[in-house]
Amino acid sequence: MDPYRDFARSAAPTLGVEWEVGVVDPDTRDLVPHAERVIEQVEREHPGTHLEREFLQNTIELVTPICTNTREAVDALRTDLEKIRSAAESQGLKLWAGGGHPFSDFREQPLSPKLTYKEIINRTQYWGQQMLLWGIHCHVGISHEDRVWPIINAIMTKYPHLLVISASSPGWDGIDTGYASNRTMLYQQLPTAGMPYQFRDWDEWVQFMREQQTSGVISHTGSMHFDVRPAAKWGTIEVRISDATSNLRELAGIVALTHCLVVYYDRMIDAGEELPTLQPWHVAENKWRGARYGIDALVITSRDTDERWVTDELNDMLDELRPIAEELDCVEEMEIVREIMDRGAGYQRQRKIYQATGDWKRVVDATCDEMFALQPPR
Repeated sequence: MDPYRDFARSAAPTLGVEWEVGVVDPDTRDLVPHAERVIEQVEREHPGTHLEREFLQNTIELVTPICTNTREAVDALRTDLEKIRSAAESQGLKLWAGGGHPFSDFREQPLSPKLTYKEIINRTQYWGQQMLLWGIHCHVGISHEDRVWPIINAIMTKYPHLLVISASSPGWDGIDTGYASNRTMLYQQLPTAGMPYQFRDWDEWVQFMREQQTSGVISHTGSMHFDVRPAAKWGTIEVRISDATSNLRELAGIVALTHCLVVYYDRMIDAGEELPTLQPWHVAENKWRGARYGIDALVITSRDTDERWVTDELNDMLDELRPIAEELDCVEEMEIVREIMDRGAGYQRQRKIYQATGDWKRVVDATCDEMFALQPPR
């Protein structure tokens, strides 16, 4: 199999989800490099559980099997989260999740012992060392590689929509950055990360990847870490826009919206309709506005530079995508997006506590509590 050209076509719009969570000390509230210990205990007590070691030793990645819809994926994550919670608590540790930890010092957080991770740091130095960042990755099955880039380019027109409802990283190195998602701004510093180029078709993508390999750009990782990218091995589009949420309830809303959006654009291809695109400079501006202003963002919605409030856009999207959600049996989950807008996104809840107390430890406590207080539908 050619890892760049061959796309493992998916017969159905399947769903897979990856959610990154951190391990913290309940006294200091700082991240601690004990993820491996927690994973090993879970593997002993529950053989076959799929957990991944991540870039940093403080992180556990939960990975679903191939699922049909959001409910199935979230149920799988919930089962594994309970296993991790039990193991962590038995070791005197707590679980935390968010787009970025508000005060942990990246200089003191060790990498996982994996050669590719060390090579990333060796190459990127200071900027790569700052990657105390956590996200949600949604894989959606696609039937043919010819559909991949039209759909990705269309998804990028909704970049801020998927970002603002997940944004949960206002704090960094002990300061309030003023951003809803500081993670978004930090992650794009890596040379293989950021917005994907608007490739015309699969052949152009294959040529690009071969050139990146030849020139040594991806010789240290084997892949590009674009915000949305093809996952040829799995036959999916992988949407990596969203910050990690503090809880499975909000994750369910974000995953349902992402799944329905990809399927919606896939159905547009079936109907012979032209998928939307925006100029790259508009996509870049929307990305920045979503990261900076979150739910209060005014976003560019057309090639004619029309603008609307992102909340108005989201409410219309939820109505437009409802038939797809009904088909995928995730209406209840997708409606959580409205709940997020009403309650306030993660960054708003964190900032409110920090502004009231001046104490990021209080923010970490509240974020840890949300993991089990905000439960998804059953």
